[in-house]
Amino acid sequence: MNYNWLKQETGPRILVQAVSLIGTREIIGKNHNPVILSWAIELGLKAYTNDEIPWCGLFVAYCAHKAGVEVVDGPLWALNWAKYGTKVNTPMLGDVLTFKRDGGGHVGLYVGEDRTHYHVLGGNQSNQVNVMRIAKSRLHQARRTAWKIAQPSNVRKIELSNKGIISTNEA
Repeated sequence: MNYNWLKQETGPRILVQAVSLIGTREIIGKNHNPVILSWAIELGLKAYTNDEIPWCGLFVAYCAHKAGVEVVDGPLWALNWAKYGTKVNTPMLGDVLTFKRDGGGHVGLYVGEDRTHYHVLGGNQSNQVNVMRIAKSRLHQARRTAWKIAQPSNVRKIELSNKGIISTNEA
């Protein structure tokens, strides 16, 4: 599925930051992507030393930081993002979504949905930043940024086709 329309979205800022990083990839093996490592350095996350460590939480933390919004404590643990902003029952554009998976969790940003899956912009999805479909049944929590001024006018529910890669394990 083509998600190029995301480049035209003007907010939320966390989403704009995330879109700018689409295509960033980890390096498999003993070398590591210096861009991903630089995110941890900028955030002061000394425990993050290589891109073989799951980095979905690092990606969301970096996007939040660059957008000037809160970063949760322990951001490398995906399910800690269930403490971000305010809980919502209906996810919308730019909301932080946490998911359960075997062995842990996953976190990414809502860009839309179809009948059975959320379309999620995240890091460490097939070892890169991209948009993948994740089953709605795996949703742990949806969280909306605590806006400092006002919610961006383009925050909305987005219905998309049921095309696109389905992710089943983001480790």
